[in-house]
Amino acid sequence: MKFHPGRTTRALLLPLTAGLALAFLPAQAAHAASTLTNGGFEADGTGTATPAGWSEYGDTGASYTESGGHSGSYRLTHYAASAYKVETYQYLSGLTNGNYTLTAWVRSSGGQNAAYIALKNCGSPEQRTDLPISSSGWIRIVTPIKVTNSQCTISINSDANAGNWINVDDLTFTSGTTGTSIHGADISSLAKSEAKGGVYKTSSGTTGDALAILKSYGMNYARLKVWVNPADGFNDKAHVLAMAKRIKAQGMKLLVDFHYSDTWADPGAQTKPAAWTGHTYSHLKTDVYNHTYDVLNALKAQGTTADMVQIGNEINGGILWSEGSTSNWSQLAGLLNSGYDAAKAVSSSTVVALHLAKGGDKSGTEWWFDNAVANGVKFDAIGLSYYGYWHGPLSDFQTTLDDAASRYGKPVFVAETAYPFTLANNDSLENQIDTTAKLVSGYPATVAGQTKWMNDVASIVEAVPGGRGLGVFSWEATWTAVSGNGWDPTDATSGNGWENQALFGYDDKALSSMTWFSHR
Repeated sequence: MKFHPGRTTRALLLPLTAGLALAFLPAQAAHAASTLTNGGFEADGTGTATPAGWSEYGDTGASYTESGGHSGSYRLTHYAASAYKVETYQYLSGLTNGNYTLTAWVRSSGGQNAAYIALKNCGSPEQRTDLPISSSGWIRIVTPIKVTNSQCTISINSDANAGNWINVDDLTFTSGTTGTSIHGADISSLAKSEAKGGVYKTSSGTTGDALAILKSYGMNYARLKVWVNPADGFNDKAHVLAMAKRIKAQGMKLLVDFHYSDTWADPGAQTKPAAWTGHTYSHLKTDVYNHTYDVLNALKAQGTTADMVQIGNEINGGILWSEGSTSNWSQLAGLLNSGYDAAKAVSSSTVVALHLAKGGDKSGTEWWFDNAVANGVKFDAIGLSYYGYWHGPLSDFQTTLDDAASRYGKPVFVAETAYPFTLANNDSLENQIDTTAKLVSGYPATVAGQTKWMNDVASIVEAVPGGRGLGVFSWEATWTAVSGNGWDPTDATSGNGWENQALFGYDDKALSSMTWFSHR
């Protein structure tokens, strides 16, 4: 580590990783304040090495202000043409003990060994939030802390390789706390995988129950799809009931995802179940009610009441085409409300969500839900699929999520997201994401890249204002490459194009990316 002239002594007093109580350093105490100073980096203009109110440690030449702020004229930047480690920090004292949240607007090139904002020396365990990778749009992140010793240090850290950069601006430190309640995964593939010989192991190689392994990393919510009469017999009512017992036995909550089809329902296909073909619109409303009620009531009867329900899956274009298409909103509303009413008739406390695959599409999400509200559609929460390689940048995702929460006054969550830990195949079917060109810039197809993606998406959900960000479901955590457990329920030889985005590796061992389940 290199030091600039005249800063060596101070740098030695403040090692980057030390948990020193900075109150004992007179030079810092003299500048301490009980409120954050110069959080917008506007006090000094551009080119200031040490912004007013802030201190630095490490390769201090890599930390400076420059023009191009988030809201004002200037921002803090960390950058150097060679590898560097630098910390920009501010010590607060005289704080009233209690819960606080640091909010910051950030951008990052990615590529660093570490780039994060931390709250430390506050009397409780240090809290960190990594900077999501975004080279253009600003992203808001939050970091909560419990202050118990009347002081706290706000720390902006980079351990960077040559040419890596971050921008930070508009920091606020206010009372309150944040967190997410859903650290979930869709495990709809699990029952069939096990039936076809699928094996799941701990990171050390011990064969075990996939659910218990996931739970050990912090997973607390499971998502199960239900098809009406699938060709392979899986993902039907009976299998959902059996899996629900296992989920609840692990102490997890349950989200039931109704597809209202015999096969995949998504933006490109909302095909009626064969048994409902030819039914009138009025009859379809009854079908939706009876099917929804039947599955949920059976779950309740066995002591595994659903905690959340989706009325349809990725229903951008509606459900039960063509009667329930978005080209006929009054009919779509009637079908969705049949599902809502059935869910509430079984359990009034079950959260009823509507789920779109528009995670980065603010205007499209508004168009859909504005129509839903205008047509009297009932719902308790909004779920969005967000896949960064399909749905646009993280900054667009945040804008969409924040807008949905505020515009409709409902909690929001990510019903589906995922990221590859490798580009290699583990079966004969080409993976959906199989080339570097398909990846999100800055997020490599590695276990570390997968881990960072999941954590960064969760950080954006945590930052939804008003505590309305519920959390995240990883899509198909257990869908490993097992012969016979392919994507097509009508074809036992169909392969799996998703095994490189599961949370178990090609050796069947739990990947360390499961640590995202312990996100705040």
